[in-house]
Amino acid sequence: MDRKQLKMLEYWLGRAGRRPLVIRGARQVGKSTLVKLFADQIKVPLAVVNLERHPELNGIFGSMAPQQILGQLEALPDLPAIGAGTLLFLDEIQAAPAAIPALRYFYEERPDIPVICAGSLMEFALSEQRLSMPVGRIQYLHMGPMTFTEYLDALGERKLQDAVESYSLGTDIGPVVHRRLLQLLRSYYFVGGMPAAVDAFARSSRPRDVSEVHSLIIQTYRDDFQKYARSRNLQRLQHVLNFAARNVGTKVKYSNVMQDVHSATIRQDIELLSMARVITKVIHTHASGLPLQSELDDKVYKLLFLDVGLMNAVCGLGWDVLSKSDDVKLINEGGTAEQFVGQHLQDLLAQSPNRELTYWLREGRSSNAEVDFVIALDGQIVPIEVKAGGKGSLRSLHQFMSEKKAPLAVRFDSNPPSIQHIATSIQTRAGSIGVSYRLLSLPLYLVEKLGEVVHTASHERPGGGSS
Repeated sequence: MDRKQLKMLEYWLGRAGRRPLVIRGARQVGKSTLVKLFADQIKVPLAVVNLERHPELNGIFGSMAPQQILGQLEALPDLPAIGAGTLLFLDEIQAAPAAIPALRYFYEERPDIPVICAGSLMEFALSEQRLSMPVGRIQYLHMGPMTFTEYLDALGERKLQDAVESYSLGTDIGPVVHRRLLQLLRSYYFVGGMPAAVDAFARSSRPRDVSEVHSLIIQTYRDDFQKYARSRNLQRLQHVLNFAARNVGTKVKYSNVMQDVHSATIRQDIELLSMARVITKVIHTHASGLPLQSELDDKVYKLLFLDVGLMNAVCGLGWDVLSKSDDVKLINEGGTAEQFVGQHLQDLLAQSPNRELTYWLREGRSSNAEVDFVIALDGQIVPIEVKAGGKGSLRSLHQFMSEKKAPLAVRFDSNPPSIQHIATSIQTRAGSIGVSYRLLSLPLYLVEKLGEVVHTASHERPGGGSS
């Protein structure tokens, strides 16, 4: 489990004026486990109410009176008395939508009782019930699949985990460590970061066990759609989900999703799945300045899936194929690498005010240019290119750097880390134009170190040393 998230929970609990905390994330990313680990770690009494198991409780929240609500909750079997200092955990809150607006009254009338709630598909419930979140009275913690270093930890690969976590710019990783990390990265592409899948692989190392977990998770999502999205066409919603998994990193055209369905309907399905965190929109930004979100073009976007392991499961790519992808050409090999980097960038930006992922796209009559991701780090615009292997053209990156005059770009690939000065030229209508910038190349498995490494590279003099 993510140590960062446990520290965030500890910070939240100790804050004056603490608001009820809503943990956002798709089903089975470990929200409930995180809360239980946290309560055990800090030794506080925990009262867990799974509202999905007690749908009849929806009515008690309608009173909006915390003391009355607590009295009703305490009548549940095996639930302890809920007094000052007891951590109240309302799990699967989407099953009792009336509990959502009631959170503000816990904040105002019972601040002595810390309240955490989690729900996999709150947006589905909100859209059906036409309720609204109590803005200004709650706080959010965003949670996604386990990261690659958490995966290494779960597999007992502590030395390799330390090699990643302790990396700093200029460190020599070494060929044996590099090769081993790339091998484990390949296994992460198959297993992914869903805790149940990681646990299955850590216990048995059998790909079949992982595939069974993936199938159960995907079936759970289908059941959720049927339960919480009754106003939507379930078959179409499932089709949109499958399309997203099979077209990661590709600009969305509604006619490519379903030709015989109106684009507005497909757009609404995508929005709903995005709000439920099952898929994520990566929106085009003109990237002329910060914040990047001020120049979004909402009509131009591509998609990421929740998790790389689930993505490949939906696509029908098992371990027998992924483990041999050096020898077998995969159509979506680039998409798999882009998915891996994208879901880790989401983790990197999870608690940032501007957490939306963006990319840059220029479409022309004769040629297009696209930079996979553009994010803000260390007060600057950082374009990111993702390559599945060790080679690949940087033509689009040259175009971006020429237009935006950014000093530093990042490339993720399978090569050892390096930093180099790029001096080249591009052809424009006005003729040849020189392009000069620094390129930070990192192996894909170092994506979690991006923030620290960019900071170091940005403050390093061209000849070496710090500024």
